[in-house]
Amino acid sequence: MGEKEGDEILSDNINLDDYTPAVTLVHFDHPIPLLRGALPAGTSDDPSLGSFVLAFKDASSWRSAYINTESKINSQCMAGARIGCAISASRICRPPWWKKFNLLCKAPVDIAERERCEEREMEACLVSSMFHCAKLSKEKCSAAFSDARISSGSFTSNLVTNYRASVLSDVKEEEGKFG
Repeated sequence: MGEKEGDEILSDNINLDDYTPAVTLVHFDHPIPLLRGALPAGTSDDPSLGSFVLAFKDASSWRSAYINTESKINSQCMAGARIGCAISASRICRPPWWKKFNLLCKAPVDIAERERCEEREMEACLVSSMFHCAKLSKEKCSAAFSDARISSGSFTSNLVTNYRASVLSDVKEEEGKFG
């Protein structure tokens, strides 16, 4: 009888004959604007790669994309590290296997001590992971963004300049101020 009441409540809330726009339309988020635009390739570009190159509008859009991407990679790495550190800490702090089967010594497992052990192990693991995740995100972003092009004029002009050395050094200087 309880199942029938639940089914009646469910069917009362859903009207299968309602075809109004409020019910039938699926709303999507607005598209994310493109970070780079296509510009005609310059005379110094390899013609076998095509007649267009992708370039950022200006140095600030390149810098914000670099910092945003580095931040996302770092946060995803730290999320994975937290899971891995939790598993590792649990594995390190568990009691030895022979204590479970030792019938002569029925010592109770000290839960509080295990929690303290797991906290110490998690903290040490996360500190180590923080350094490695920061290093990984810098390596991935440097490789991807070092060859990025930045337009020196408007997106409609044919002027394309590669700012890779100067802009990368600017970002590293800014990180030194905030880090």
